[in-house]
Amino acid sequence: MIELKGKHVVLHDGDLKRREEANRRYLMKLTNDNLLFNYKVEAGRYHGRDIPQDAHGGWETPVCQIRGHFLGHWLSAAAMRFHETGDLELKIKADLILDELAECQEDNGGQWAGPIPEKYLHWIAKGKGIWAPQYNIHKLFMGLVDMYQFTGSQKALEVADRFADWFVEWSSTFSREKFDDILDMETGGMLEAWADLLHITGNDKYTALLERYYRSRLFHPLLENKDPLTNMHANTTIPEVLGCARAYEVTGEQRWMDIVTAYWKCAVTERGTLATGGNTAGEVWMPKMKIKARLGDKNQEHCTVYNMIRLAEFLFRHTSDPAYAQYIEYNLYNGIMAQAYYQEYHLTGNKHGYPGSGLLTYFLPMKAGLRKDWSSETDSFFCCHGTMVQANAALNRGIYYQDHKDVFVCQYFHSELTTEINGENVRIHQAQDHMSGSMLNSSNTAGQQELNEITALHENLPNYKKYDFVVHTGTSNEFAIHFRIPDWIMSEASIYVNDQFHGKSADNHTFYKILRNWKDGDRISIILPVGIRFIPLPDDEQTGAFRFGPEVLAGICENERILFTPLDDVASELIMENEREWGSWRYFFKTANQDPGIQLRRIRDIGYEPYQVYFTVKKA
Repeated sequence: MIELKGKHVVLHDGDLKRREEANRRYLMKLTNDNLLFNYKVEAGRYHGRDIPQDAHGGWETPVCQIRGHFLGHWLSAAAMRFHETGDLELKIKADLILDELAECQEDNGGQWAGPIPEKYLHWIAKGKGIWAPQYNIHKLFMGLVDMYQFTGSQKALEVADRFADWFVEWSSTFSREKFDDILDMETGGMLEAWADLLHITGNDKYTALLERYYRSRLFHPLLENKDPLTNMHANTTIPEVLGCARAYEVTGEQRWMDIVTAYWKCAVTERGTLATGGNTAGEVWMPKMKIKARLGDKNQEHCTVYNMIRLAEFLFRHTSDPAYAQYIEYNLYNGIMAQAYYQEYHLTGNKHGYPGSGLLTYFLPMKAGLRKDWSSETDSFFCCHGTMVQANAALNRGIYYQDHKDVFVCQYFHSELTTEINGENVRIHQAQDHMSGSMLNSSNTAGQQELNEITALHENLPNYKKYDFVVHTGTSNEFAIHFRIPDWIMSEASIYVNDQFHGKSADNHTFYKILRNWKDGDRISIILPVGIRFIPLPDDEQTGAFRFGPEVLAGICENERILFTPLDDVASELIMENEREWGSWRYFFKTANQDPGIQLRRIRDIGYEPYQVYFTVKKA
């Protein structure tokens, strides 16, 4: 199995670092009292007569049946951030939260540690309508497990282990058929929590819980090559299958892996995706290869993007198939980066009344003329608030992987990997050469010009992306580096070692392997031809979206527009405009033949404007 490299990967990419830091500020800004409010109320540890004026709203209000779910996400994000950076301030904040959770658990009788009453679980057993209490509770288990695994907190493990005893006792009182009825009410990732705790403790009670939470009504149709997913709530099932993935890693039993691969086949391979990589509408899975009728206001729920990235990451580690890394790339640019921590792509003279930033949008609408609906910091707290803080605490994960003497480069971002190969420390530095002049420094300031040939060599935005890798090793060291060749390249990729041509790769969804005895300072350059492609819908070849490399382009449109073009190559309808600012290339696009013209930007650069992703094209 390939190993994910996370802790020893440092990000230098400006946009990813901005998102990391914004996420960290948000985690720190939320007070412990407000994060713990519902837990303290449930444990009788809150003695006020009124709800505090600054208490969290939305799904975190004390009258919401799913109250308290966000704290588990917060703990997971804090744990991952500490694991990556050693952020002691954030860890101290998290440890204080754990202290209070342990006190709440004690006051609740020594087992229950949830922000909702135990009777919610008894109510679902009786068939009474209640909003997903196990989904809610799983978030705390997830946070506790991550605090143990990423920070070594024994207190987090102790709280989780005692809390699990409540579920051991409760679940043992039902027949198999009755508990299957209970599992039909959204359980979130409870199965994954039991697998994690089995791995950590080796306790047989978690083996029993794994079996009890085996959802045969979903898993068996998948294994029988049926389609139980069409029109089913997507983010109910994805965490359950993530539980199967973790159960496979912990137990080694093939049945769990068979469920995961059957799910991916049903959810992605046979179903197709939006150009962004997502595939949901109204929080449910669309029909297989039928997307046109589902382009609406609730496409691509952020939670599904994050959780499907996690599932793709698992499958990549166990197969080394670059198609999973490609899936992640599309969803990263057009999901994670398009739906959270928006920062305006500034255009001088573009006067408007919109804010210049946005926190999170639950969905990414695909219906023309709609807008991203940005949430607030303390008055929303819907489910995607939680996956937002997790996703942006883990942006350094998934770029590099390692299998003994093989390093895999899966994503192209300015970053640095430090690892050990053949007993020696190895550092690999990746940077994009934007070819704008001395790595973006051709115009340092208005008053200081650094003259070089690059500024004249590339008169316009180059039609390829260039990434440079430098290997640092104390002594010569033989190992292989595998570079993913994306499926969006427009022609053959070219690879150079120490400025000498090494080879080409016309195949996408593959890795280009370089095995050599590396010396300190060896340099690899990857040339990836890039351009605009028209990506048609699977059920309508005349309707599609535009992608520039991995990034979906959105037209700024108040109302739906049909494109009339004389061009056979639909992608040629889009041209660059306003492409240069001082020492930087910029990414503004427009139509060539429409009246009036349509401006397009990368979907991650769209903020509050109405936009259109899918265009119907007719011959002019």
